Amino acid sequence: MTTFSSIASWLRRPLPRPAARTSLVCFPHAGGAAAFYTPWARLLPPHVELVAVQYPGRQDRVGEPPVRTMDELADAVAEALRADPAGRELVLFGHSMGASVAWETALRLEGSGHGPRHVVVSGRPGPARQRPGTVHLRDDDGLAAELRRLGGTHADLLDDPEVRSLLLPAVRADYRLIETYRPDTAARLRCPLTAVTGDRDEEATEAEVAVWRSATDAAFTPQVLPGGHFYLVAQAERVVASVLAACGAPAPAAHPVLP
Repeated sequence: MTTFSSIASWLRRPLPRPAARTSLVCFPHAGGAAAFYTPWARLLPPHVELVAVQYPGRQDRVGEPPVRTMDELADAVAEALRADPAGRELVLFGHSMGASVAWETALRLEGSGHGPRHVVVSGRPGPARQRPGTVHLRDDDGLAAELRRLGGTHADLLDDPEVRSLLLPAVRADYRLIETYRPDTAARLRCPLTAVTGDRDEEATEAEVAVWRSATDAAFTPQVLPGGHFYLVAQAERVVASVLAACGAPAPAAHPVLP
């Protein structure tokens, strides 16, 4: 049985909005944490609440073992969302590894009759273009070098031995999970899907991201924004506005949808 404490362990609400009608559920990248999305909370209109997923093995869950497989991770998040007493309409957003976790979670939610209104995937090739990898087999220096290359982790954190000892086990586990992940390429969502990538993202090219078209039976919208793999850091307002527009929700007046 899912308890409130187990729901709370998976879902973070940096700016609670009890009267909100929609939850924007955000899934972090490999090695990422719920706090990555905290700045987005103030960019949302009052009727949308940010709900960020916290994977085990990092930040306030650092004492828990990281999840080893995609099935285990998506099953747990879907269970927490189904049991969430807020009971709101859901929009899912995931970046990089989080894109695959969001899609797998959405499939499970639809299978139990609690499907989301919309899914937005970012910086990740479509399921039919998932490629295996060996980053998780590298030593700590090699793993840190990969994080530096992608640019999603502050270099000073990777230079601190104590921080590295806390950070890298979860990073390695996430890379193992996503590099050994084998999606069901015949699976299809029933809700609309938007796929976004940066125009200089070598990890998820425009052509690879367009493959998400086959991951839904509903409307599909591709979008390319300026930047590399972590384009969404510098363009948080634009990304949030685009997510809201894709889902038919108006952006706040202070943060109009950008062309």
